Amino acid sequence: MNSFVSLTRDALGAQAIERLAADPAAGAVVSFIGVTRDNHFGRRVITLEYEAHETLALKMLEKLCAQALEQFGLIRAAVYHRLGKVEIGEASVVIAVSAAHRGAAFDGCRFLIDELKTTVPIWKKEYYADGSEPVWVGPDGKPVQIC
Repeated sequence: MNSFVSLTRDALGAQAIERLAADPAAGAVVSFIGVTRDNHFGRRVITLEYEAHETLALKMLEKLCAQALEQFGLIRAAVYHRLGKVEIGEASVVIAVSAAHRGAAFDGCRFLIDELKTTVPIWKKEYYADGSEPVWVGPDGKPVQIC
């Protein structure tokens, strides 16, 4: 198996996900860890909540991994994303890839996070310290109206 994808409500262990991506033929393993920060556009954030169209999101993540494997010559790719509440400092997403050389690994990893953020049906809601109404945030980081 060359790709691993998951949507989970459990904490993400970056080292375990990196091990999934590792391969004896790889000269590089590159990972990206997206963590919840405590501020956004000048507002203090206390937690995030992620929701997804899970069946579709998993299919799209599998497709993105297959594309990255082919396009960048990756050996393996793993993409794990949290759902539900994610506290400040916790990982929301971990992506790890391996390739024979570092350039391909860096490029493939960046491709996966950029495409995930703009195409996969995973949505983020920010909760604020001032007690104001939580806000759904789009892939560009700006508030969106959810009907």
